[in-house]
Amino acid sequence: MKPVSKLLLGGLALALGGAALYRFYPWPAPLSDKPARPPAPVIVARAMTRDVPLLLEAVGRAAAQDSVTLKSRVDGQVATLPFTEGQPVAAGAVLAQLDPADFTARLRLAEANLARDQAQLAKAKADVGRYLSLKNRSFVSEQQLADARTTAEAWAATVRADEAAMESARLQRNYTTIHAPFAGVIGARLVSPGATVKANETALAVLNRVQPLEVGFTVPERYLPQLRAALQRGPLPVAVRVPGAMGPPLAGEARFMDNAVDPTTGAIGLKATVANEARLLTPGQFLHVSLTLDVIPGAITVPVEAVQQGPEGSLTFVVKPGDTVEARPVVVTLRQGGIAVISQGLQDGETVVTDGQLRLSPDARVQIKANGG
Repeated sequence: MKPVSKLLLGGLALALGGAALYRFYPWPAPLSDKPARPPAPVIVARAMTRDVPLLLEAVGRAAAQDSVTLKSRVDGQVATLPFTEGQPVAAGAVLAQLDPADFTARLRLAEANLARDQAQLAKAKADVGRYLSLKNRSFVSEQQLADARTTAEAWAATVRADEAAMESARLQRNYTTIHAPFAGVIGARLVSPGATVKANETALAVLNRVQPLEVGFTVPERYLPQLRAALQRGPLPVAVRVPGAMGPPLAGEARFMDNAVDPTTGAIGLKATVANEARLLTPGQFLHVSLTLDVIPGAITVPVEAVQQGPEGSLTFVVKPGDTVEARPVVVTLRQGGIAVISQGLQDGETVVTDGQLRLSPDARVQIKANGG
């Protein structure tokens, strides 16, 4: 038999043997599909309808509504400063007392001069009456009567001058007691008892009115049209917060806007008034100010974490019935205070994913592990 024929017969035998082997020992069946991916754990929140204030954030500084440096209106020596530094004082409270001895003496002298000259005036008036009677009987001349009247008028003028001098002396003595012109918080003593002070020069202390308190701040000039329109409707609500402080902000109102834009900063100044009832704010303090410029009524809102940025714009993952998600495009009109305002793409009450989006794709299954609100 030729070698080629032998090879063909050998190959045929192997094929037949393999077929018989497969018949009795078949290959394992193909593997089935891979098991389904487990649900992705996510945190969700609900879209809510609410009125959203349009806020302008700024840094402001507190200032006393009124501040006065207390000075004496007369020269003198400080006797007492009967106040506690840094404490509130009532309107009219005595804050400083100068030694009144010299002023009391001047007042007594003025009173004595007045009494003396009043006696002279009384005598001069009596002389006019007597001269008038004598004139009617031709015992004195017209000139003598005129001289008596002139003398009486002179003493009347002297008495009026004495009265003015006495009133001045009384005022000078009263000026030795210095009162608080309004209720506020008194600062440090700037002089000590025994010091000599000059009228309208020597500072004794500084008094600040802190209830209410003013807060000055600036906003960019691009908001001018909105500010003007809003202020025409009335005062603008503000919320004032001390940086790093806990607790709710203090409410106030902005009523004043400056009449010119600062050309170096491109900002315009505003002032707000805060009641400061608990005296939590101090003049000179830096503050965070939130100015409510307008209100967006009935806005659909979600936490800002729910909004993702895709290749075609903003989107959010909406949880559908059956715990699957839909990647839905949305239109965001405002982001502030941890929320996003959605003008298109969501409805009130829909559930959106706020954490875990990196593990999601359209129609992915999810497992809600927490609700963000």
